[in-house]
Amino acid sequence: MSEQFKHFLSQFSETNATLDYFTDFKKIKSNVNKISIKLNQLNYLIGKENLKEAVNELYQENPNVFEVLDILIAIRKNKKAKTFNNNGKIVLLDTYFTSPEGILEYIDETGLADLFRNKDVTNLVDYVFGIEVGLDTNARKNRGGDNMSKAVSLIFDKAGVFYKKELNNTIFPEIISLGVDVKRFDFVIKTKKKTYLIETNYYNSGGSKLNEASSAYLMVLGYYGGSNTSNNYILDVNANQINLNVSNYQNGFYTVALVVNGKIIDAKTLIKQ
Repeated sequence: MSEQFKHFLSQFSETNATLDYFTDFKKIKSNVNKISIKLNQLNYLIGKENLKEAVNELYQENPNVFEVLDILIAIRKNKKAKTFNNNGKIVLLDTYFTSPEGILEYIDETGLADLFRNKDVTNLVDYVFGIEVGLDTNARKNRGGDNMSKAVSLIFDKAGVFYKKELNNTIFPEIISLGVDVKRFDFVIKTKKKTYLIETNYYNSGGSKLNEASSAYLMVLGYYGGSNTSNNYILDVNANQINLNVSNYQNGFYTVALVVNGKIIDAKTLIKQ
């Protein structure tokens, strides 16, 4: 790895997290409120020794209350989770919630039955609030991207740079290097000579090689006699090689970095003479 690129890596920020990055309580509260009535009705099962009788009573009163049983094991309904049943068949998780027998099988085999009998949980609304906090950590990656976008916007605004945000590559048909897949760029800056399509990512390390790639590009950085600019080349992740036309590059040293799925996984030095 070139000394110039090592210097580039050394300038990475340790974090881009703000305090609101860690947990979105507004979203969590909204998710819990949507099902709080059903959760309060399920509280009826807490402390019951005869769960079969309690489930049957509650099912006769309101069978729809059991629709929220999946969130009690930290599974969102839109995931359409599947499992092996006792007959060895793969079934959707929510098929257990259509009969008292299925519900009893579900709460017994997931461990919820002991949780109810032993009163390990005293209020399912509070319990699900905690689950939602845990599940919300999955959204941190998106919030991290939003933070980077905000940070870059501030830099552009301070420098008086005019830009547009979140544009698709389909409005630039003349740029054939972008490939056929629709890609959204975080920023687009147009000048008299060039159009810059910018995707913001947060890096705090060089990353590691990946087994599967969903997106990749080459980042060419100019140093020492080079143009002191960077150019990105979108890659076809299924291709084995790429040819770069460097005829328009000034003579000098360049670093070519491979970025896969938002991580820099390799870098080489290019010398243009």
